[in-house]
Amino acid sequence: MSELGRVGILISGRGSNMVSLVEGMRAGEIRAEPAVVISNEPAAAGLQKAAEFGVPTEVISHKKIKPRKEHERHVIEALHKHRADLVCLAGYMRLLSPLMVQEFRNRIFNIHPSLLPAFPGLDVQQKALDYGVKFSGCTVHIVDEECDHGPIIRQAAVPILEGDTADSLAARILEQEHRIYKEAVALYFEGRLRVEGRVVHIDEARPE
Repeated sequence: MSELGRVGILISGRGSNMVSLVEGMRAGEIRAEPAVVISNEPAAAGLQKAAEFGVPTEVISHKKIKPRKEHERHVIEALHKHRADLVCLAGYMRLLSPLMVQEFRNRIFNIHPSLLPAFPGLDVQQKALDYGVKFSGCTVHIVDEECDHGPIIRQAAVPILEGDTADSLAARILEQEHRIYKEAVALYFEGRLRVEGRVVHIDEARPE
């Protein structure tokens, strides 16, 4: 059996998508193993969850290392130390600079709780409700130098129901986030993704 790929996961909070990815790797749904979970927030609840899985963790506080590029140099160093092949942002509340993007070009994935390019940024469920759209959802995309902008790998639509609140909508979207993030990472490690400009092509033939 070939050596498994390695995933570095960046979090800032509870890390529910991190947990889903680690569970997917441990269950064999993704041909990879978790290399490290890194948080910029020392109190992030996801750090304890990662430790319970036996995944190495590191805290690299952006409050102690204030210049963005200097902070990212430490994050990059940690990812290389743990031999991460792919970087997954899982509720990582930091915009990445070109330094980080260039270091892992086309190897940083993010999950965003809207159907991009609609509603990038923060508070997206409330924006969807305020705008009166009939569907929201989530997007897995490759990270580039702009916020919530890079090539799209997977999306899932979630209908907005009468009486929805930002919290109730977010909870239904989160279920789909867990599903499509695992699918996207699995496709990467199966070698089934090809990027051409803004378009991600997916090879539908599953490898043996």
